[in-house]
Amino acid sequence: MTNSTNAKKALKLYGMPWWFATATILVVYLAAYLGVLTTDMAGTLALMLAIAVPLNEIGKRIPIWNKYVGGGLVLTFLGTAALVQWNVIPAEYTESIAVFMDDTNFLTYFIIVLITGSVLSLDRDILLKSFAGYVPAILGGVVGAALLGILGGLVFGINPVMIILQYVLPVMGGGNGGGAIPLSQIYADVTGGSSDSYYAFAIVILTIANIFAIMTAALLNSIGEKKPEWTGDKKTLLRNSTFEVKDDSNEKVTMNDIGAGLFLGVAAFTFGRVMSKSVLPSILGAPIHQLAYMIIFVVILAATGVVPKSIRLGAKKLQSFITTAMTIVIMVGVGADMDLGEFVAALTLQNAVIALLIVIGAILGSAIVGYFVGFYPIDAAITAGLCMANRGGSGDIAVLGAADRMELMAYAQLSSRLGGAIILILGSFAFSFLM
Repeated sequence: MTNSTNAKKALKLYGMPWWFATATILVVYLAAYLGVLTTDMAGTLALMLAIAVPLNEIGKRIPIWNKYVGGGLVLTFLGTAALVQWNVIPAEYTESIAVFMDDTNFLTYFIIVLITGSVLSLDRDILLKSFAGYVPAILGGVVGAALLGILGGLVFGINPVMIILQYVLPVMGGGNGGGAIPLSQIYADVTGGSSDSYYAFAIVILTIANIFAIMTAALLNSIGEKKPEWTGDKKTLLRNSTFEVKDDSNEKVTMNDIGAGLFLGVAAFTFGRVMSKSVLPSILGAPIHQLAYMIIFVVILAATGVVPKSIRLGAKKLQSFITTAMTIVIMVGVGADMDLGEFVAALTLQNAVIALLIVIGAILGSAIVGYFVGFYPIDAAITAGLCMANRGGSGDIAVLGAADRMELMAYAQLSSRLGGAIILILGSFAFSFLM
């Protein structure tokens, strides 16, 4: 009896005693029900947390789901999508969530913080060696996805060329804005066909693959727990290497250090935007995303050692806070943007099987090539494989969250951004020569 009472007292939700958190959530629900909750950043963030906290806690406690499907983060994502689909969340607040994620662009801010903190906390030698072998691992995932995708197409009587053009390229293209949309434009320019018709099918296949990518990420994490020799410490890709920012647990990190880390991150992002919009917008006709340039710039800063230790520690501390406190908020935003009804309608046996095989191919290809370039196969499969086969930035967060590997965000973004650019280049040739 005493142990049960102590357990109830110890139960916390989002760092609060359970009864205090419950009261806080109910206040937000009441305000939304009465229509007095504001749609500015404060009110929207309050609602997103009030949605996320209970869904996340439930997801972490459902047997099997919490181990093999993605736990709290995936339930937060799918649960929010269901709430929007069933009109449980009033339309004005659904719109404010969209503004928070897209117009305010909190998603990009989240990614900026993760990239800056994760790259600056890596040991210089590990950083250079791992990035050098990363492109081959990406290409291995693309080849694996194409081979298994074609195999699935043969089962359903679909021409291999159409599998490559309509299934593999959209899934492996780096998401929606950086992949499916520009691919549809390239398709129209090269073939004279309709970009809308290509995009309508591409986004369906990409959405299905994104769900499978999240679920298989959770499965790979479970496999890694059973086979620790196949994975590292969830913070680095290289085998036989240890993750470092030396032991900084006793280091004093000031608020100014954290502010400096934030300033460096947004400045690096600004540098990336200058490069992508003015200096070198494209390579071989493929647009290069500003986040790709940002990663390269931060890698250079980390490799040269010009960033003072205090700023590196500040960036790392900020990353830890954002990862711990705000990932569930991101999952609400991503879920609110998903049309669950459209997804279910498109989930035919043919599309589901082919999309799943493409995802499995990406896993196997990147894991095998990753192993031969010195990576842990599970971590290579998650970053170079699954983070190519998802919906870009939001997909990266969902995949890494399900795999419990948020520290690998820089690699995930390389997959979505540079890897996506590679797919656009391949797509331009494929549309020209295969159609």
